[in-house]
Amino acid sequence: MRMVGENSSVAEFILAGLTDQPGLQLPLFFLFLGFYVVTVAGNLGLVTLIGLNSHLHTPMYFFLYNLSFIDFCCSTVITPKMLMGFVSKKNTISYTGCMSQLFLFVFCGVSECFILSAMAYDRYVAICHPLVYTATMSPLVCLCLLLGVYGMGFLGTVAHTVCMVRLTFCADHLVDHYMCDILPLLELSCTSTQVNVLVVFVVAGINISVPTVTIFISYALILSSILHIRSTEGRFKAFSTCGSHIIAVSLFFGSAAFMYLKPSSLLPMSQGKVSSLFYTTVVPMLNPLIYSLRNRDVQAALKRTLSRMWFYWRRGKS
Repeated sequence: MRMVGENSSVAEFILAGLTDQPGLQLPLFFLFLGFYVVTVAGNLGLVTLIGLNSHLHTPMYFFLYNLSFIDFCCSTVITPKMLMGFVSKKNTISYTGCMSQLFLFVFCGVSECFILSAMAYDRYVAICHPLVYTATMSPLVCLCLLLGVYGMGFLGTVAHTVCMVRLTFCADHLVDHYMCDILPLLELSCTSTQVNVLVVFVVAGINISVPTVTIFISYALILSSILHIRSTEGRFKAFSTCGSHIIAVSLFFGSAAFMYLKPSSLLPMSQGKVSSLFYTTVVPMLNPLIYSLRNRDVQAALKRTLSRMWFYWRRGKS
């Protein structure tokens, strides 16, 4: 971090937060605290549930396990610091802390893009090629896909972070955001940010367009396969296995594309905060609810796990 310190003219940043209205600070604190509690409970609960139930040890739930883990990490990187901003008079973050938050946030965001595309591919194989599903989605293939997911996350993160630490920041170190995101930090640079802006469009374009194209192709083939199913019950069952994933994809990619692929001149930072709030706070909270409320296997596993816990508790009391 010695080189990072030498390249920066500031030792810390001040985070402006969501709002500067004192009357809203406490209500927002409790609102987002509630969001965070639901997010942690939902995602860690899903991770635990999948880990404890052997019949959920399938490729689909393997990727869902990692999606929940990524959502938990993303929310934990952002929300606690945001909550501190609601109750502290001066919401500061060190330069090293800011770059670390940026690194972890981008890693989680990029990884989520590709884990969602891996889940789409899994659904494509399950519906279009059910007879060879087990062989096609073998443990080795799933592991390679997961390594690709986190590998792309790491490459995207390094590209953004390296470009960011080479900048020199001005004396005005007020970040007009509740976290150290890429675009608000670029506004504080005293040096040229042309390379950074280019990296944002190229890397964000790749990380959004490649998974999106993969997902669209997968679902185009899935739709074609479903239309060839004669029974209404069979079509409904095929659609139901994809419904949760389609909702999760729409929420995440819609808000991320709105934030990073739209010119900053057309997107005021106040709107950017709302958009980033959606995919850093709301989406990680909704994902476990979407997958659990619409999934009979998860519901059955939850009932079995709770029954097992109740049985052991009663036996311990007797």
